[in-house]
Amino acid sequence: MGLLDGKVAIVTGAGGGLGRCHALLFAKEGAAVVVNDLGGARDGAGGGHSMADQVVKEIQAMGGQAVANYDSVATVEGGANIAKSALDAFGKIDILVNNAGILRDKTLVNTDEASWDIVIQVHLKGTYCVTRPVFTHMKERGQGGVIVNTSSTSGLIGNFGQSNYGAAKAGIAGFTRCLALEGKKYNIRVWGLAPVAVTRLTEDLPGMGADAVKQALAPEKVSPAVLYMVSDLSKDKTGKFLFVSGNKVTELKVVGAEGFKNPNGVSAQDIAANENKVFLPESQFNLMG
Repeated sequence: MGLLDGKVAIVTGAGGGLGRCHALLFAKEGAAVVVNDLGGARDGAGGGHSMADQVVKEIQAMGGQAVANYDSVATVEGGANIAKSALDAFGKIDILVNNAGILRDKTLVNTDEASWDIVIQVHLKGTYCVTRPVFTHMKERGQGGVIVNTSSTSGLIGNFGQSNYGAAKAGIAGFTRCLALEGKKYNIRVWGLAPVAVTRLTEDLPGMGADAVKQALAPEKVSPAVLYMVSDLSKDKTGKFLFVSGNKVTELKVVGAEGFKNPNGVSAQDIAANENKVFLPESQFNLMG
């Protein structure tokens, strides 16, 4: 018995990296999988069928069920076609993992409008474009479901040279929190994922290229946490975010420090005098430790 026996899952950007690992593990655990991938370069250019087709072949070789989809997540039409691929092939959708993404990293002063727009379009709009038809199907079907949206510490905490990517990922986090509230009525659980792994998108980032790092932060180490999210092992949880990197898993949450009150009103000087109560210690933000 697999954790996902009888389930139908869509994984976007599943032709390589994290998405491929998610799709393979889901199939191993009994799910029928729609492997979506545009087949483009890491910056979003180009396209092709070979990446998605290869993952489908891998799943079928292990005795699983899978179909390929090559639509772009960044358009409403593409999102609708991705959902349609699942319904045409398997008749329902139980799981969606919004994983597709690109990078166009530059500091803000070197980021042109085109680089800003395409990153926002693929990540943030793409999450909307695929999620809306899938969420609608889950609501109308009345059997619930699980949606995992891939955010990032770049959006939740920040990272140098990724203002476009960080803005998109922070937007996805807000989308996730709101959708989790909307989904409760229909037993649709919604998660946020903040992964750190070495993939073709990240392998040339500072500190990510060494063989030891690639082994420690292999993408397949993230997928078990995603399996937990979408399975009944977590059936009582929604609206939560997990940071997953290597052998570490931890919840990320917006929290407030102790704070302080002044019955006569708060002045700038009051804040300066009570900084130890206003601000959380920086040590709390060291996720890699």
